[in-house]
Order: sequence, then C-alpha cells, then structure tokens
Amino acid sequence: MSLFNFASGATVVHLSASASQASTVTGAAVDLSGYDASVAIVQSHGTGTGTLDGKIQDSADGSTGWADVSGAVFTQSTTTADIKALALNPTSVKRYIRYVGTIVTGPQNVAVALVGIKKSV
Repeated sequence: MSLFNFASGATVVHLSASASQASTVTGAAVDLSGYDASVAIVQSHGTGTGTLDGKIQDSADGSTGWADVSGAVFTQSTTTADIKALALNPTSVKRYIRYVGTIVTGPQNVAVALVGIKKSV
C-alpha cells in the first residue's frame, strides 16, 4: 500500500481532545470493531509543570469492566513537550478502548488520537 492510499483511507478518532487538564484525564470509549489491522495511538503533550502517565484500557461493552491493556503504556511525559505513539492490534484487545492519563502535577496540555484504516466490505 502506498503512502497516498494509506492517507486517503485513514480515519482519525480523538481518544482525548486537546485541552489543558488539571487532574486525571479519562477519554471516551472508542469502538475498534471496524478495524482489522493495527492502529496507531498518538499522545501529543505540551509543556507542563509535572508529569503525565498515559495508558490505554479496554472493555467488552464500552462502559464497564475497564482494565489496563498490557504493554499499551506511554513512557512518562515531564515538563517538555513531546509526541509519543503506540501500535495496537484491535484483535488483541476487547472491543472498546479508552485513554487514561494520570496527572501528578498540573496542568498538563494533552491530546490523544487513534489513526487507522477501517475494514473494507
């Protein structure tokens, strides 16, 4: 697949919209059932005064039973701006995922997005 074909078919979904956060951020549930190939999850972090520990959780129904996804953890962000990415295979997790960012000292500026290509039918 060429880069052009990827870009034209890619979808972007916010797991957490860009905002200044003073305490733990819990993003909305995102349904992965439309994806059959790996997706990228990108955490964009602005300058801050403390630390941000971001991770991905999954759930079968998108509302209960949330649990940390093994290995789906961003390395800690500190006072400097950074961008970090994880790859996640939708077939290795439950149907829904969400982002959780623990803020030790705030505020922290953060946005998290999922980028992937949905199944073709």
